Amino acid sequence: MGRAYQNRKESMAKTSDMKAKVYSRYSREIYMCAKSGGTEPTGNLALASLLERAKKEQVPAHVIEKALTKAAGGGGEDFAVARYEGFGPGNTMIIVDCLTDNPNRTYGDVRTCFNKVKAKLGASGAVSHLFDHDAIFVFAGEDEEPVLEALMEADVDVSDIEVADGKITVFAPNTEFGNTRNALKSAFPNIDFEVEEIQFIPQMMNPISGEDVEQLEKLVDLLNFCDDVQHVYHNAEY
Repeated sequence: MGRAYQNRKESMAKTSDMKAKVYSRYSREIYMCAKSGGTEPTGNLALASLLERAKKEQVPAHVIEKALTKAAGGGGEDFAVARYEGFGPGNTMIIVDCLTDNPNRTYGDVRTCFNKVKAKLGASGAVSHLFDHDAIFVFAGEDEEPVLEALMEADVDVSDIEVADGKITVFAPNTEFGNTRNALKSAFPNIDFEVEEIQFIPQMMNPISGEDVEQLEKLVDLLNFCDDVQHVYHNAEY
């Protein structure tokens, strides 16, 4: 069985409201990434990757340009990363990543979502030690050997490579995101990443069924509608 990661090409973009949420989250993430690392993708590899992902998810050009312009101006909001951990229906483990300009508001919003399904927020580190924080790259391919060889030649520390259903998945430590991306781009100039991001991957899945599934899906939906929530990770297996 392959390692469980969440491919977010997103069921989220089903409605206009959710599309607006997706666009808002990309705008905030692009702004923060450009403000901290520069607005030129050639000199900011994290931004280059983020822009490619935004375009694939059809984020409008004006949303991207506005975020970059705001970052170049040096003003605007000061967002900070906030991470919340807790226990969901069926004893599932949940990590909620946020970008916020008001931690008290964000904590209150996340706690309300948990309370609505009788789930429980935990302390920092309560569940994250049971997840791997990995860079993930997924692209078309059948043979892992040339991929492994290219990464080894570039001295990239790879955690795992999987091949299934005509796709290759590369896992690397989150600190190796830029090196892994550069090595793959250099070795395979026409590579098209289906997934290229950093995620929390559960070390062990937790099977749930029945009402627990409904409650977990409700919790994830509630969290996804929070303005400050960027990503939700869990270890549930339906």
